[in-house]
Amino acid sequence: MVLPTVQNTVEAFAPIKKSEFPQHVAIIMDGNSRWAEARGLPRIAGHRAGAQSVKQAVEYAVEKKIKWLTLFAFSSENWQRPPQEISDLTGLLKYYLKNEVQKLNKQKIRIRVIGDITRFDTSLQKELRAVETLTKKNDTLILTLALSYGGRGEIVQAVKNVCQDILNKHADIEKLSESIFASYLFTMDIPDPDLILRTSGECRLSNFLLWQAAYSELIFIDTLWPDFNKEEFRKVINIYVRRERRFGKRPGLNVSDK
Repeated sequence: MVLPTVQNTVEAFAPIKKSEFPQHVAIIMDGNSRWAEARGLPRIAGHRAGAQSVKQAVEYAVEKKIKWLTLFAFSSENWQRPPQEISDLTGLLKYYLKNEVQKLNKQKIRIRVIGDITRFDTSLQKELRAVETLTKKNDTLILTLALSYGGRGEIVQAVKNVCQDILNKHADIEKLSESIFASYLFTMDIPDPDLILRTSGECRLSNFLLWQAAYSELIFIDTLWPDFNKEEFRKVINIYVRRERRFGKRPGLNVSDK
């Protein structure tokens, strides 16, 4: 099956009704390194350019009243990268937190973090928790950063916690349901994404929100993340609104129809 991309979809330029916007958009921000390599620049230059695209995505989400935006910023697999690149990435994250958080807070944007952040140094862990505390009452946009995150690891940890609660008689195995299990995930208070977008032309989830993606619309575009901007975001949303989300039902049927 050929998946539509922004580049080959003529309808991407049609107007969008506000009521059709997704409430939760999750993005796999891919292509920083290739962007830098194509320009003969060090990889950190690509990551810095990618940080500017984060600003564009956040601004667009706020303008269009998208309620939840989740960004795959650092995967559990990224720890396998060279130490210098990891240092560059974490340093850029610290810089972003220091220089952008107050602006985000003034815009009433809440920042959440999901993932195993215990693998980061203690100072960064404290900064992340401080940012969450500072912005916890904001509700214009819930910006979730997936850091040291992996979908399989999240599910395994949830299973361990469920089993522990059952052993301690805090949970009943006979009453365990999908919704109860979801309450053990990092995203317990976040709705599943309506749309998952990946940039750079790669067509896979790469261990991102595996449980939550069950009925998400998936869109893959060729644009490298540093080249992603508000106009690219608008085109992606235009593709999304022309999808028919059936959640397993036949087209045109109501939930009560058989």
